[in-house]
Amino acid sequence: MKFPVFIFGIHPHLLFESLAYFIGFRVYLYTRNKERIPIDKAIWVIVGAILGAAIGSKLLYLFEDPKKTIEDWNDLAYLTEGKTIVGGLLGGLIGVESAKKWIGWSRSTGDDFVLPLAIGMMIGRIGCFLTGLSDHTYGIPTTWITGIDFGDGVKRHPTQLYEIVFLAITAIIIYQIKKKNAGWEGLQFQIFMLGYLTFRFLIDFIKPTPHPYLFLNNIQVASLLGISYYVWLINKKKIKIRREIHA
Repeated sequence: MKFPVFIFGIHPHLLFESLAYFIGFRVYLYTRNKERIPIDKAIWVIVGAILGAAIGSKLLYLFEDPKKTIEDWNDLAYLTEGKTIVGGLLGGLIGVESAKKWIGWSRSTGDDFVLPLAIGMMIGRIGCFLTGLSDHTYGIPTTWITGIDFGDGVKRHPTQLYEIVFLAITAIIIYQIKKKNAGWEGLQFQIFMLGYLTFRFLIDFIKPTPHPYLFLNNIQVASLLGISYYVWLINKKKIKIRREIHA
């Protein structure tokens, strides 16, 4: 296979990123719980998610290589390139919570985003994979049977494909939880975030990115902060439920 794999003359990253946003949004509109939040308020939540994700994905990218960021602080091309999914997710979370405060909405809205996020991220990662080396989302060299030659004669971990498989399995598990109506409102999103952040923390050990924070990279540091937050949030909810049961 020759990378990047152009489809109908369109660069795979542009094509699949566009499809990820379009299909993810359509899935959200189709699957969201209409009784949880009215559409006029849901639109503001979406706006908050988009703005927060855009800012978060860019900010976290700038911490990938702090030395280079400082050296190129006045290089507009460098400052505007690059995004991170983890930064987008955490930034989107902040954006959503800020939007909910602004419109005065207190109920959880995260569960409605799980399936659209999982599908959108899987589609986006197809584009990352088909882009090849220039996308910088591949793994370190490997002798595993899963190794892929992205065009330079070196077989590497196709971490994009690993992520697609992980997201598919996670979506199936969360769908089963939703089907059984198990747990509390917001649990599906909390499990999704906790699972994905844990996956990214582990998978980034086999990515050839700078690890300037002791032995961790920017994604792993952000993932640890997110994991700590969701562990605290889930435990807090469990304690509240126990108290209500024994009250």
